[in-house]
Amino acid sequence: MHMKKVTLTFDNGPTPGITDKVLDILARKNLRSTFMVVGRNLEDPSAASLLEDVHAAGHWIGNHSYTHSVAFGERQDGEYVEAEIGKTQQLLGKYVHPSRFFRPFGNDGQVGPHLLSEAALSYLLRHRYTGVLWNSVPHDWDDQAGWVERCLADVSRQDWTVSVLHDIAHAALPRLPELLDRLGDSGVTITQDFPDEVILMRDGSPVSLPDSYIAERL
Repeated sequence: MHMKKVTLTFDNGPTPGITDKVLDILARKNLRSTFMVVGRNLEDPSAASLLEDVHAAGHWIGNHSYTHSVAFGERQDGEYVEAEIGKTQQLLGKYVHPSRFFRPFGNDGQVGPHLLSEAALSYLLRHRYTGVLWNSVPHDWDDQAGWVERCLADVSRQDWTVSVLHDIAHAALPRLPELLDRLGDSGVTITQDFPDEVILMRDGSPVSLPDSYIAERL
C-alpha cells in the first residue's frame, strides 16, 4: 500500500504569542516543519528571538521576502529583488538552512507568471537558493470554518501534499491540534521534506521551473 505524505509549512511569521504556541503543538506530536519567514517581522526583537526556538526545535527556516507585498512578476526591477530576498536573508543570519529555502509571494496562494521575474529568477539561481512552492492552500487565514476540511481534501486527492499554513493571528493556531489529530487518524506520513513537483530550483539548479511561472516569458 502506498503511504501518502504530508509536508506542513508555516508562512508569514514569526509572530510572538502565535509561533511559540505552534511550536509547542508540533513538539507534542514530535513533528518537524518549515517556517517561511517575512523579513520585516524580524525588525521586532521579540519576533526575531523566536528564530532560535524554531531552529532549536529542529524546524527548517526559509525566506518569504521582506515585505510580502508585491509579487516579483508584478515588479520586475532588480533592486526590488535584492531588497526583498537579500535583506531577509541577512536578517535570518545563522538560522538560514543550508539549502537556502525561498518561497515567493503567491497572491493568496495562486501560481502563475506573477511568481517570478527574470531578475528574481536570475538572483535565485545565482545565489543558489532552493525555491519552494506548494500544492495546498487551505486558507486558514480567512476561513476558520473550512480550512481544516479543505486541507484534508487536498491530502485525500494527492500522493504528497505540501500545505501552506500561517503562524499569524487568526489563522492555523486554533484548529492546528485538530488537523494534526485527523491527519494522524488517516494514517498519512507527515514529513519535513519536499517533493520535486513543488521545487522551482534546488541549490541553484532548476527542478520544476516552467516558463508559465516567469512573467517575461509569456
